[in-house]
Amino acid sequence: MTAMNQPKFDPDYVATLREVLDIAVEQIAMEHRTPATKAMMAQIIVQNAARGITDANALVHDAVRAGAHGAP
Repeated sequence: MTAMNQPKFDPDYVATLREVLDIAVEQIAMEHRTPATKAMMAQIIVQNAARGITDANALVHDAVRAGAHGAP
């Protein structure tokens, strides 16, 4: 996603996405809870939200799946 076509999320939605990230991070193993993994998971959440996915469970699921083994 380039800077030109990045989605515009209102502050309340950004707060919701942060909560989704926090929930997702709590569901991965402690040894994978690194800043790099958290950033990767946040990217997955934002990309999915930008594609129109609004279901919090789906956003959490995809982020957990991405972060389950840590960042590469």
